[in-house]
Amino acid sequence: MRILLAEDEEQLARVLKLAMEKAGYTVDQVADGQSAVDLAKENAYDVMILDIMMPVKTGLEALKEIRASGDRTHVMMLTAMAEVDDKVTGLDAGADDYMTKPFSLKELLARLRSLERRNDELDKDILQFGDLTVDTNEQTLVSNNSISLTSKEARLLQYMILNANKDLSVDDLLNHTWDDDDESADPDDVWFTVSYLRRKLESVGSNVVINGEKDGPFKITE
Repeated sequence: MRILLAEDEEQLARVLKLAMEKAGYTVDQVADGQSAVDLAKENAYDVMILDIMMPVKTGLEALKEIRASGDRTHVMMLTAMAEVDDKVTGLDAGADDYMTKPFSLKELLARLRSLERRNDELDKDILQFGDLTVDTNEQTLVSNNSISLTSKEARLLQYMILNANKDLSVDDLLNHTWDDDDESADPDDVWFTVSYLRRKLESVGSNVVINGEKDGPFKITE
């Protein structure tokens, strides 16, 4: 998983980053809320960990801006404040989880492992983007008319829509669309699937396009 860590306490940030990287995660670290917003716009993350009290923009301000952009990434808030009101404010702003300082590294890593297991199977959902409706339950793509999707096409399209307007590498798409036990999957599989999706977007008369050449990165836009 790729994780965005926004924490302005230098020593704590260093410890958290080291522990998460040792557990096998890729971690982008920033020290203020504005930098978190900027990276969230550019990159696709599986989890964002935001401290509440940060300079430039607080974690709550950053979270509101990230959610306002349509980003649905799982967000965990870190806070030294245990008051119920602070947690309620964060949850209302779009946070998914909370950890109150001081907390156990073991607990944090356990929560990340739980999320990793959950992310192995993308949630079934109906997504709307531009003039598109994607039903991942029925595996259909609907715009001016409708067409069926394969399971791989549905998963890849879902991941791209959840990270719309972001550059997604071939590895991003491989890791989030193909199962870990599908060892035969390679960049050509990504290209073939993207190519078929492009044809299907055209066939339903959608204005949504997938940009990018064979080696990526790819970006879905309206």
